[in-house]
Amino acid sequence: MKYLINFLEAKEVTKTEVYSQLKCEENEAKVLQVLAQKYIAGNEDMLVVDILQSLFGGENYTYIRHLGLIKTLLELGWITQHSFTPLKISEVTELELLNTAVALTPSLLRLLEEGAHEIELPDIKPYEDHLEYLQDQFFRIELYQKISSIRQNVHEHSLGINRIRTKLEMLEKRIEERVEVTTKDVVLEKFFKQKKLDAKEQVIVLALLKEEYNAGDTSLREMNSLIDLISLDEYERIKNRSLLEDGSNLLSGEVIDYEEMLNPFGGISRAFYLADDVVQSIMHPQKKKKVHKLKMDMAIKDQDIFELIDPEQSLDDVVLNPKTHETLQNLMRQMDKEVVARLIEWGIKKKKGALDARIIFYGPPGTGKTMTSYSLAKSLKRQVLAFDCSKILSMYVGESEKNVRKIFDTFRDLSSKTKTEPILLLNEADQFLGSRSSGPGGGAEQMHNQMQNIFLEQIEQFEGILIATTNLLENIDVAFSRRFNYKIEFKRPNKAQRKKLWEMMLPENAPYEESFDVEELTKFDLSGGQINLIVKNCAYAVATQEEPLFTMDVFKQEIEKEKKGNFDSEKSMGFLA
Repeated sequence: MKYLINFLEAKEVTKTEVYSQLKCEENEAKVLQVLAQKYIAGNEDMLVVDILQSLFGGENYTYIRHLGLIKTLLELGWITQHSFTPLKISEVTELELLNTAVALTPSLLRLLEEGAHEIELPDIKPYEDHLEYLQDQFFRIELYQKISSIRQNVHEHSLGINRIRTKLEMLEKRIEERVEVTTKDVVLEKFFKQKKLDAKEQVIVLALLKEEYNAGDTSLREMNSLIDLISLDEYERIKNRSLLEDGSNLLSGEVIDYEEMLNPFGGISRAFYLADDVVQSIMHPQKKKKVHKLKMDMAIKDQDIFELIDPEQSLDDVVLNPKTHETLQNLMRQMDKEVVARLIEWGIKKKKGALDARIIFYGPPGTGKTMTSYSLAKSLKRQVLAFDCSKILSMYVGESEKNVRKIFDTFRDLSSKTKTEPILLLNEADQFLGSRSSGPGGGAEQMHNQMQNIFLEQIEQFEGILIATTNLLENIDVAFSRRFNYKIEFKRPNKAQRKKLWEMMLPENAPYEESFDVEELTKFDLSGGQINLIVKNCAYAVATQEEPLFTMDVFKQEIEKEKKGNFDSEKSMGFLA
């Protein structure tokens, strides 16, 4: 205890044997001396105001000018706050510390007892198994996290960050030395070599693997958190983004993948995770995974119910009524993982899948309900399994009730086989959702009611994202209305939207008459589906001419034909911007 006694009794703290180890200024060392004296006297902590007044006096508030000493010692890790609600050092002002209780950390007490701040690292010996190796690597990631946290909170050249970096360098050297003397295969080291991952890519993989073992802690999955982990400054942050962008070694090599979500502030965030087979090979190296993940496009061939859609456009590419677009953006925010986590914590949502929603898109034909379903799926990085509900009676005459269950059973089976979570899209679901008949009825009515009851039961049990499209919401059965937690209206486009649709769909390289005016076409009240079909019909008509030319007369003739042909009954797939 000679170092401790020397420190307690010293009149000049700079001449104590441990002062050089503290790496701090004289007044900061005096604060530590006061705390050490109180600790030995039986007081574990002290108020900052009492410490400063004892050192610098209480007159004229001189002691307040020395609050920076406390913040520096907190950053260096020599003292800690003793409070039920500790303040975050990066955000706290010096004045907020004045009435905070602080105490010496175990690191400082060990230094005063032993006279040196030894870094405890394992001996150089072979790794017994991959778990022992991972234990060292996860400790390494914790040090990276500490450095990242301090770097964001204090000056880059703080003594605290240098001390942790030294510890990290020693640990990394020790891991390398232990791997060299290990004769058994170290699974992760072998994996790094096979995938040709550089040092920073390895840190990313280790951080995501640590999250897998933590089972629920997702603090390191966010893109900026991973970049901060491996970056020393702003220049490196910009440079290192390429490691997590599409086409990078980690993503193209199928080592990692990500989910893309709108965050509550309207931006897009990415949450990364290790690929399933990578996790399997690392966490359970002795178990050979015999069953490979089946691709959805292969699994879909064995059934005749669903059409598989791989969406190409996101919500930003769809021309929609502003209110509809705003509602969809709000829906995306409510499906953000952080929001879902809060709902689970509050007991509002059961802890099932990360995303769970039953949605109705309703509105006139040609207003983009189906295409918006695809675009929503693209924004959520999902595929779509689409079923045309108008086929249920014609395809399965006499077995409609049975085959309603088959729709959902097949969907669950495909999701299970491919280990994916596609969106279930039920197009033209009017007959499923309409009001059920009451009282005695014929056989057809009874069959229809039974079919709807089964559909209602399946909706109640459904887990995941389901979208049903319908032209009329007025006729929906109340029981169905309660089961859908989102009902989003699609209106016919206004004049400004019609102009955008015309400009988008008109062929760019085609010949137009000099007087051709898109503004003239916007005067006609048409849906996006109508505009799409009119443009195609005009193109076919003009293409047969000896001297092809798009004229206003050609478009007006086709518009008149569609108006008379009751185009509103036609089916449309939606419209892109």
